[in-house]
Amino acid sequence: MAVEQAPSPDQAASPKLPKLTALDGGINRLEAIARGEPIEAVVHKSLLAEPPIVEVDNFSLWYGAKQALFNVTMPVPKGKVTAIIGPSGCGKSTLLRCVNRMNDLIDGVRTDGDMRVGGDSIYAKGVDVIELRKRMGMVFQKPNPFPMSIFDNVIYPLKIDGERNRQIIQAVCEQSLRGAALWDEVHARMRESALGLSGGQQQRLCIARAIAGEPEVLLLDEPCSALDPIATGKIEDLVQELRGEFSILIVTHNMQQASRVSDYTAFMYLGRLIEYGPTSEIFTRPKLKETESYVTGRFG
Repeated sequence: MAVEQAPSPDQAASPKLPKLTALDGGINRLEAIARGEPIEAVVHKSLLAEPPIVEVDNFSLWYGAKQALFNVTMPVPKGKVTAIIGPSGCGKSTLLRCVNRMNDLIDGVRTDGDMRVGGDSIYAKGVDVIELRKRMGMVFQKPNPFPMSIFDNVIYPLKIDGERNRQIIQAVCEQSLRGAALWDEVHARMRESALGLSGGQQQRLCIARAIAGEPEVLLLDEPCSALDPIATGKIEDLVQELRGEFSILIVTHNMQQASRVSDYTAFMYLGRLIEYGPTSEIFTRPKLKETESYVTGRFG
């Protein structure tokens, strides 16, 4: 992982990266990746000053014989919104789902390297994956409310954790719905089925359910991809409101959305981290020409 600047041609010719001698501009770096050659990610120095909540350490993943992630190293700052962008199939969602080990559910998956949450290894032997997932809040591309009432959806994390105090349950439910900017719309309908809500309301309900468990990290996997522009705007406003209270890692195919909602942005390509830094810098003065080419729409 390089900090702050891309390798110069001389550095690229060093023993560590012997195949990068031609990577001095344009999209040559991306062409090298397509040929299977190693590249070094550029991580902006300002990231290293942030306390991390998630640390991805030289992490790789294979689906059977196919490698999907290649030696990804990146810290995810605590209390910030971090976006992962890149073309379809670049490994964004795969990386996100590794944080709560959802890829364990897929046959033939194997990993190398490590991830840590709050300093605790996610992939160490003996890790209780169920307990690990309680430390995460996960929201998927399509809303997935449970076929039960609005109230029961929100309090589900508390029930599976054994909470029986009615006052606590009621308070957390209201607090979570307010946090998801949904309380005013549903407080008179709490016993109705969540399946009767609109798509945007269902997605905000899923966020309310996720934050009810007070997760250390909130994982959002393209949460607006199935929503109309009005519902998308409400989700983006919600992400802004949750900033600071929660550490949020969001995958999005929408670069404008990443520029609006995130503090930091990571650009990935074919399973590699290419550049990672403050969102304002990634979109206005990236260190790499390849990043500039992507965020300006020249490819992808």
